[in-house]
Amino acid sequence: MLTGEEKYREISVRQKLAQFLESRKMRKTSERFTILDKIYSSSAHVEVVALHNAMLSDGYRVSIATVYNTLNLLVEAGLVRRINLGDGVARYERITATNNHHHLICTRCGKVKEMKAVELVGDLLSRKPRSFEPAYFTLYIYGLCSRCAKQERDMRRKEKK
Repeated sequence: MLTGEEKYREISVRQKLAQFLESRKMRKTSERFTILDKIYSSSAHVEVVALHNAMLSDGYRVSIATVYNTLNLLVEAGLVRRINLGDGVARYERITATNNHHHLICTRCGKVKEMKAVELVGDLLSRKPRSFEPAYFTLYIYGLCSRCAKQERDMRRKEKK
């Protein structure tokens, strides 16, 4: 069940997409809105192939090209952001007013954790150039997650014996 705020956000995002499509004289297809809904209902970073498979599972007869084209439209409309987490696979995430965050990416297992760092954000924004108005930002930090770091330490200990 959606909260009042989530319902408002969902309606607002759908309205933005409708206005964007109308301004470009493009069709408002159910597939476009379903792709938008799937991204906004997911807290994860959505991959194209997974999104395409989800659409097929839901009974939509859509090509992967349609998924790519719709994602490009959503990026252009400012509703979705394309991100690359260093593995060459494009992923997409929703854009919200409070969406600025950082990605901690494990270079061994690929696990991604999102993190907010309010102090860092404040420091960065206080140093912005006068002639530049930032829209959003994200920071990628690569390393080992705690599980992989523990495995690495355990492996080193075994090698020393």
